[in-house]
Amino acid sequence: MQKNGKKLKFLIPKGSLQETVESLIKTAGYKYYLDSRGYRPTINDPEIDMKMLRPQEIPNYLIGENESDLGITGIDWVRETRMTADVEMLLDLNAGKVKLVFAIPQSCDKCNSFEDFVDEFVKSGRELRISTEYINTTLDFIMKSKNYKKHFGTKKPKVITPWITYGDNDKVKIFLSFGATEAKPPEEVDAIVDNTETGTTLKANGLKIVDVIDTSSAVLIGNKASLKDPWKAEKIKDIMTLLQGVVDARQKLHVFFNIRDDDLPRILDKLPALKNPTVAKLTGKGSEGWSAINTVIPREDFLKMIPIFRKYAQGLVVFEPRQILPLERFKNESE
Repeated sequence: MQKNGKKLKFLIPKGSLQETVESLIKTAGYKYYLDSRGYRPTINDPEIDMKMLRPQEIPNYLIGENESDLGITGIDWVRETRMTADVEMLLDLNAGKVKLVFAIPQSCDKCNSFEDFVDEFVKSGRELRISTEYINTTLDFIMKSKNYKKHFGTKKPKVITPWITYGDNDKVKIFLSFGATEAKPPEEVDAIVDNTETGTTLKANGLKIVDVIDTSSAVLIGNKASLKDPWKAEKIKDIMTLLQGVVDARQKLHVFFNIRDDDLPRILDKLPALKNPTVAKLTGKGSEGWSAINTVIPREDFLKMIPIFRKYAQGLVVFEPRQILPLERFKNESE
């Protein structure tokens, strides 16, 4: 039942993260529907008002009492907008993983790093032009470069957008991209900074990655003003519990098996478990001296446990849990 008509405003990303986030929301237990041309999904919780925006915009709309309360975006955009968007990091959703890379034309066979690329352009006397949606991140990356400092000292590259131009180094220019960044070299620019999951699109456009600047994944972020509101803070904990349950479940396996009592100490000593495994005596004719084990183990440990299961276990059943809810982690303030 809706409490006092209150609503929590929740922003989710449109674009490359959209499918990943929709899957998380549905697996968390929400019934989710979005019209193919709409931007306002509906879910089976009347206390949540959901809206879809581009991920790079979301952090800036979580500032202040009258703005949105909660959002999902890439951590790359949280870092990129850090100077304007002071948001609270709530959960790493461990999904939508990408790399932020510096990429150049494959024809530049002498260059295997940004350091090489800067040297090559300085030697040739040409301007170095870079296209990116990540202006602040690219500036940080360039200003930390050893060879950039050697040639240009503390001069900042010239940043060019439709609204403002700033920076004092005309030899290195950063152009704000509005998408299709990988299509711009070599005519409009000489290199790009962009995100990529596999690098396939970059390669298809004649580019090669020479530096990985950062890595990113989807994160749940909160409006700091909203987190001070008691009702909103508790509602956000409900959402965090459900989403964290999905994240944890994707890293675990639920296993059941029978084992002779004589072998229990051997397998319990080697069995990685979320908590202490449940051990129950089997009952019925012919089950004397046998027990059943029910436990949750890290997915990454399953393969190395196979030889042990083969040696001691019988009737092994493996489930992929939908959620493992960390209820003790998000207790109510009154508890």
